[in-house]
Amino acid sequence: MSESDLAGEEYPAEIHDYLSAFDKSLGFVDEMLKTMMSVSRSELLQKLDPLEQAKLDLVSAYTLNSMFWVYLATQGINPKEHPVKQELERIRTYMNRVKEITDKKKAARLDKGAASRFLRSALYEPKPQNKSAKRTPIPAKKKKTH
Repeated sequence: MSESDLAGEEYPAEIHDYLSAFDKSLGFVDEMLKTMMSVSRSELLQKLDPLEQAKLDLVSAYTLNSMFWVYLATQGINPKEHPVKQELERIRTYMNRVKEITDKKKAARLDKGAASRFLRSALYEPKPQNKSAKRTPIPAKKKKTH
């Protein structure tokens, strides 16, 4: 749908900017899908670690369900009353779980040995010497002078 197509159809003039933005967004989605579809799924999954594979699967499922949500809305069906709403919530739950796992991996790990050494040196106070345990200095021997 181009600008000339939009201009030729009858619709309220107030929504022209919205329709133009929607058309532009559809163009971006189309380009992204073409890019994604240009690489086989098995090739793509081989290059990713399991966590990245899970992220890709979740984003793909969420995207498809979101597109179906929009389709339902364009058909006059309330998507909030359709099972797709529960599916989107389920996918969001799994996305949050993956995010938690990713955050745990990024979190700093505590090296207990290093922490205890750090605290010991920071809190070090010399022990007061007990008078009874104090040693008397041994006098140095005099050198013989000839």
